[in-house]
Amino acid sequence: MFAAKSAKRWLKFMKLKNRMDYLRRRHWRVRNRVIGTAERPRMCVRITHQHIYVQFIDDRKAVSLTAVSTVQEEGVVKLNVATAQALGKKAAELALVQGIRQVVFDRGGHKYNGRVKAIAEAARAAGMKL
Repeated sequence: MFAAKSAKRWLKFMKLKNRMDYLRRRHWRVRNRVIGTAERPRMCVRITHQHIYVQFIDDRKAVSLTAVSTVQEEGVVKLNVATAQALGKKAAELALVQGIRQVVFDRGGHKYNGRVKAIAEAARAAGMKL
């Protein structure tokens, strides 16, 4: 927790220069509140320019329970809402196989709209409780 407090002090004085700075600041705010446990792991979403990643993480043990991404797809991957919905459904199915029914949703500093929202709604539709 010491690292989070010192980072909070650092973020207060940080000059925001670009979109990545805003993303990092939002991610710190989210991560200070969202903690994954064995009963309710953290469903972490990360979107880059080339791929989308979804992981289920137990923060107490610092272990990734399962993960799915668009890296596993062959060929050119379009990063649109349809791809995000398919990835959210696939992630939820993998989690349900491992016995994960409830999760804490970590949007990773991204705003809750578009692809992030599509992943969350697809996971809910597949039977997960966010």
